[in-house]
Parts: sequence; C-alpha cells; structure tokens
Amino acid sequence: MNTPGGSMTKAELVEEVSRVSDLTKKHSEVIVDTVFKSIIDALHRGEKIELRGFGSFRLRKREPRKGRNPKTGDKVDVPPKKVPYFKPGKELKDLINREPADQSMDGGAAAAAPDAAAV
Repeated sequence: MNTPGGSMTKAELVEEVSRVSDLTKKHSEVIVDTVFKSIIDALHRGEKIELRGFGSFRLRKREPRKGRNPKTGDKVDVPPKKVPYFKPGKELKDLINREPADQSMDGGAAAAAPDAAAV
C-alpha cells in the first residue's frame, strides 16, 4: 500500500479501514472524517484528547515574537498563536520500536497476513 519511509495518505487510511472492517469505502471515509473532525473540534474548544495506548493531542501556546521576512530582511511582529501538539504514548513508542513482525496492535495475530507489513 505504501512504501517504507514514505507517507500514508488519508485515502490510504480510508482504504485500510474499509479493508479491515469490511465496510464500504464511503462508510470508512465517514468514520475517518468524524475522528479527525472530533479531534479538531476538541482542540478548538481547548480540550486535551487522550487516546490510551496511542497518545495525546493538545494545544501549545506560542508567545508573540519578532521575526524577519526572509525575502526583504525586514523585522515583522509575529502574533501569538496556538499550535497542535501530539505526544505519543508509551505503548505506541514500544510498538514502533519492535521488530516488523511484532508491530500488530492486536497482539501479533495479523502479522501473518500477507499485506500486514504494508500497514
């Protein structure tokens, strides 16, 4: 599905949800969109999202600062802003540092599937 060192697109994620759940791609897309929208909405409300075993999403505040326009060299004021931040959980860190055959989140049962390494 995707190459080692590459990146997974939203369309590939929808396809994987569809394949694993035996749902249509349309239903899978609604699920993926709903998860993303729920995370965004919670962050917008200033809430922290904690997904046990995966990680947490939260906002960090950046203070106003003086920046420089790279094209002209002029100093510019950069306003304060909030930026999303993801902190991986211990279980996720452990899973990505295991050998490839052990990376299945369901305890290894799917590791024998022919395309499990492509996930």
